[in-house]
Amino acid sequence: MATPICRNGSSRALRSIFSSPKSTNTTLPAFLVPAFASPAHTSHFSTTSQCHSKIGRAPLSLPPDVNFTVLTAPPQQQGRQVSRTQLGQTVEIEGPKGKMSLTIPHYMSILSDGETRTQTLSILDPEERKQREMWGTVRAYLQNHILGVSEGHTAILRLVGVGYRATIESAAVTKQPEYPGQKFVSLKVGYSHPIELGVPQGVTASTPQPTRILLEGVEKEVVMQFAAEIRLWRKPEPYKGKGIFVNDETIKLKAKKIK
Repeated sequence: MATPICRNGSSRALRSIFSSPKSTNTTLPAFLVPAFASPAHTSHFSTTSQCHSKIGRAPLSLPPDVNFTVLTAPPQQQGRQVSRTQLGQTVEIEGPKGKMSLTIPHYMSILSDGETRTQTLSILDPEERKQREMWGTVRAYLQNHILGVSEGHTAILRLVGVGYRATIESAAVTKQPEYPGQKFVSLKVGYSHPIELGVPQGVTASTPQPTRILLEGVEKEVVMQFAAEIRLWRKPEPYKGKGIFVNDETIKLKAKKIK
């Protein structure tokens, strides 16, 4: 009869007990012999070494009609300790679509190359975790700003459902304009009351088709946030595939519930 193995016991102790089953009175099941005969080792999910992201050190390419200006940062404090309150350099990006600015952390610096029209972001201490985490994030923000002032960001919303449609109105019944000339997106997606959403400042909304909403703007975060607010009124459901879809969003349909 095989000796029961305690789940909470040490594998090293069990290995010493069952190391030589022929010389002891303890019987070891045949299927456990290879496991205890092999040397002890620690199992891992991956055998490859940890690889850090290289997005932060990738250079930023500037289009011909975009101006990239780095303003002087305030005096930095001594030491390499990361501080969330200390300000760094301010980057101003101007293009045909508009102008945007971003204040980067004080432990980051930007190296400009006038010949290739590239900007490279670097950090003070690559061994500091917080600095590495913000390295790629700030670089992504700068890239979005460059694309925003040069080409602009867009979001296309698709209204899928019987009777679903949208229009752009210059005035609203249920809301007051937050700034002069504000437009409103009016949705008809199955509710008995009107749904009116004010278009944020800096975003242009249009309806090429009754079931399509086109949002355009310089700042990507504002455009996608407004698209998410519209989508909340009819999230895509998995049984009939109805709802408001953003860009290339899809949903996998489920089988109908059988009572």
